[in-house]
Amino acid sequence: TCIIVLSGCHQAPKLTPRETAGKHLYQGRCAHCHEENDLALKKTPPDLHDVFKKSTLPSGASATDAEVRRVVLAGKGMMPAFNGRFNEEQM
Repeated sequence: TCIIVLSGCHQAPKLTPRETAGKHLYQGRCAHCHEENDLALKKTPPDLHDVFKKSTLPSGASATDAEVRRVVLAGKGMMPAFNGRFNEEQM
């Protein structure tokens, strides 16, 4: 006898156009290091999933929009600076 129980089925929430654009930008510019590490970096960059659900970033700095913006633009450690690579809307 086999019993199959289906419960809690749900779909991911639908993204807004702005969120979709952000996800696309992240996949194209960030995920290759922060998820896939396809550059074979010796030190794997931190996983950024749920980064804003924590009070601090992997570096220990406060998990705020301002701090993430600063790190993206200025770079940090092995992460290159992306200043001039993103327009204001993308940031």
